[in-house]
Amino acid sequence: MKLNWNEIKKPIIALSPMADMTDSSFCQVVKEVTGEKEYPVMFREMVSAEAVVRGSEKTLDMTEIDPAERPLVQQIFGADPIVMRDSLKKIQEEHAPEGFDVNMGCPVYKITSNFNGCALMKDVNNASEIVKQMISVSNVPLSVKIRLGWSSIDECLSFAPAMEQAGAKLITVHGRTKEQGYSGTSDWHQIAKVKKVLSVPLLANGDIHTPEALVQALEITKADGALIARGALGNPWIFKQMRDMLEKGSYEVPTIEEKISVIKNHLDLHLKQYGDFGIKTFRKHLTWYFKGYPNVKFYRDLMNKSENTEQLYDVFDQMIKSKEF
Repeated sequence: MKLNWNEIKKPIIALSPMADMTDSSFCQVVKEVTGEKEYPVMFREMVSAEAVVRGSEKTLDMTEIDPAERPLVQQIFGADPIVMRDSLKKIQEEHAPEGFDVNMGCPVYKITSNFNGCALMKDVNNASEIVKQMISVSNVPLSVKIRLGWSSIDECLSFAPAMEQAGAKLITVHGRTKEQGYSGTSDWHQIAKVKKVLSVPLLANGDIHTPEALVQALEITKADGALIARGALGNPWIFKQMRDMLEKGSYEVPTIEEKISVIKNHLDLHLKQYGDFGIKTFRKHLTWYFKGYPNVKFYRDLMNKSENTEQLYDVFDQMIKSKEF
């Protein structure tokens, strides 16, 4: 399908791009758990425009798309308009995602130190040229993810409209500045101000970790939807829960047996994507899946020592039999 942000069912609920987390295997699990073909929209973890243009196989592999993930938006980061344009063209020719997103919100130093991510909010002319150049070769809608600003929460009020004027069809706003990083709370009231100065759809982002928070965020921001980040880690059920909350006013929480069944499937997909080494890289997901459970440290230590799926499955069996979860 070809995304049309104006016509897609509102509110738009989407998985936020998160480095090293929202890869193909995780996106597939989210879609399977949700059980809907076109919901939620997947925003794939960011890739470097420079690396794509240089022909990095590792980076290009990150942009492969399984049919089960679609519709999917590929996020790209970079600071050179021509390189950004050429990277979009290459990814489009090889994998044809349903949309592209420009990262203008990442606050991490290794990104902003090279004038990428949120650093682009300090140079509206270059940011606008990036959008224009990418649109010139794109067959699908281009969106932009920003923050409230670099240091002032009011910077977004002029920057977001400039991105719309350059041609962006959707704007996502994270409710913190670069200087705040991930500290404090997301300012949903400031996002509401951005909504008033845009005519294209706006997605709210930041601190929307539960279905209840989604309802509150949409009420305050008046946004057209939300981009769900950390709330989805270890919790691919959140998108179904959010849809149920909006439509029915309630939602179900998975049992430990249901959760472990999904974890096993996620592990299989992860190993298929990364090979045997994936048993170690999957540990970051296990940390999120069991976050908040009491008395989990003993089992987490066993999981971190597991060298193969059989050992992990044995730990899962112990957890179920323990009746502690």
